[in-house]
Amino acid sequence: MTDSARSRPAALRVLALLALPLFLAAIYLVGLRPSQLHWGATTDEVQRQMPGDLLVLSPSFNATRAITMDASPKAVWPWLAQMGYRRAGFYGYDLIENIGSPKGIRSAETILPDLQHPATGDILPISVVASMYFGEVQPGSFLVWRGAATPSDGTIVWAIYPLAGGHTRLARRVRLHYHWTSPALLFLDLFTEFADHVAVSRILRGIKARAEGKPLQPLWEEAAELLTWAVALGAFSFAAFAVLKWRRWGRAWLLAFAAGLLLQFDLYAHAPAWAGGVLTCGLLAAIAVVSRQGSQQSIRQD
Repeated sequence: MTDSARSRPAALRVLALLALPLFLAAIYLVGLRPSQLHWGATTDEVQRQMPGDLLVLSPSFNATRAITMDASPKAVWPWLAQMGYRRAGFYGYDLIENIGSPKGIRSAETILPDLQHPATGDILPISVVASMYFGEVQPGSFLVWRGAATPSDGTIVWAIYPLAGGHTRLARRVRLHYHWTSPALLFLDLFTEFADHVAVSRILRGIKARAEGKPLQPLWEEAAELLTWAVALGAFSFAAFAVLKWRRWGRAWLLAFAAGLLLQFDLYAHAPAWAGGVLTCGLLAAIAVVSRQGSQQSIRQD
């Protein structure tokens, strides 16, 4: 066998491995991202001008999400006013968003009177390493979070719209300029691109549960959900490595592709946590079976 013939299978493996993230990225960009940008929002809500829009005129990332609450605007507003790291938390994935907060890992479950009066210019901690500032604040109606840059490179707007029967429509819009020539592209912009879709729907549901007085998800269920993400990512990494090592590397590629799809499902489908757990167990079983078959075949050939 010539050197070129020997190198051909290795080259195919590498090309297949490089194609894997491209296929998954295409699915994200074409099939997932458009719906995630407008989760829960109507066409009118997406097109409606909101306070703070003029601060970022041509955003790279522009997302509007909304949710209906069986609570009055008066009951919703206090939960918005007190949000923030080292404040009341974000009511979403507490095990991620509140790490290191002196207020504790759990977002507030009650109204905190000392945090009910945010004012324009007040600092708003977002995490242990990042902060924004309060922009325009209209109590009971809307509040704007903005970045420190001038002109602003990012805004988050929370707006309350009363509905008939004492219900409320809560909308949240983020507009962000990507920092194409700055390290912030990796540490802020790409994180926002992929994580915002996951976090915001959870935050909106967390506000809804609190405003309606509904039971909150226990932390152990949240931990179980995060575990399915980690397992899916680990399965993807294992199978991707196997593409370079297994003799029947096509099977490894299919398993890696399935693991990538599972991770996208876990993050963006907003399905019950048990559904992701069941699918994750199925994927792990498939990896175990294929890996065992490959080991047995190698033994027989040796």
